[in-house]
Amino acid sequence: MSEMKNTVVVFPGQGSQRQGMGKDFYDQIPVCRMTFEEASDALGLDVASICFNEDARLHLTEYTQPCIVTTEVAMLRGLAEKYGFKADYFGGHSLGEFTALVAAGVMPFADTVQIVRERGKLMQEAVPVGVGSMAAVISEGIDVEALKKMLSDLPIDVANINSANQVVISGDAGALPAAENRCRELFAAPKTYRFVQLNVSAPFHSRFMKKIEEPFAGTLKAFSHSFNAQNAPRVTSNYQGSFHADSVDAVIGNLVSQLSNAVRWRENMQALAFGAARIYEIGPGRPLREFFKTIGVACESIISFAGAEKSFANPQ
Repeated sequence: MSEMKNTVVVFPGQGSQRQGMGKDFYDQIPVCRMTFEEASDALGLDVASICFNEDARLHLTEYTQPCIVTTEVAMLRGLAEKYGFKADYFGGHSLGEFTALVAAGVMPFADTVQIVRERGKLMQEAVPVGVGSMAAVISEGIDVEALKKMLSDLPIDVANINSANQVVISGDAGALPAAENRCRELFAAPKTYRFVQLNVSAPFHSRFMKKIEEPFAGTLKAFSHSFNAQNAPRVTSNYQGSFHADSVDAVIGNLVSQLSNAVRWRENMQALAFGAARIYEIGPGRPLREFFKTIGVACESIISFAGAEKSFANPQ
């Protein structure tokens, strides 16, 4: 990123979904309705119905992923249509990286919702339900290398390096109690410490996802004729920790490797914050704002149409 003052947008990933997400934008702005319709046509599903109504599919990974991407793209397009909003650089946490690539013009939206639906299917099929799990380790100044070393003999991997104070681990559910005991010994006294098991159905970003890398690479390659890698350097890679290179093969490689490797979000934040005038989080939830706070950077979250009106129609 250049040292000029840029506008940055980041997108949250799985876990931010909620019933009714995006409906206020859908009701208010025509391009948002068109975006949901475009996703529905691409998937052969009524995406708006899954997002807006009481539908258990919203929390099944295969459906969660395209629903979140659709909501985020609809919101971004709505901001552009109604307020003339534009951004220069983009980032996304895990699934959110796919939204970021759509926002930058690297991947077409209709293709991307199909790609992430397949990604969700593969991730869920990689491990039987209940076999894998994830947990957040929360403490002051976590030494990631010490954590990796401590877990090295367990079927547990570091999955998300979210901030200096939060790292998510992922792997065999049966090994999590041992991991928790070790984390308590390493991090608890005299610091603030929490170990929070996450409500997920599979061990994302761990060695257990390695088996789906090849089929997912095949999915990406099947759509790659429509990718525009020229814009990829405007988007951070979770796997690399820095910006994507302007190569279709490199983008595919990063997205495939992201499946079984840690999301280096702390490094993504630092790369995006350099030279940024404003950073916005756009999506159904606002987990990323808190992570930016840990590096002393302000991030404004837009999660509703009312919030967008406050920020862009009637700025303070």
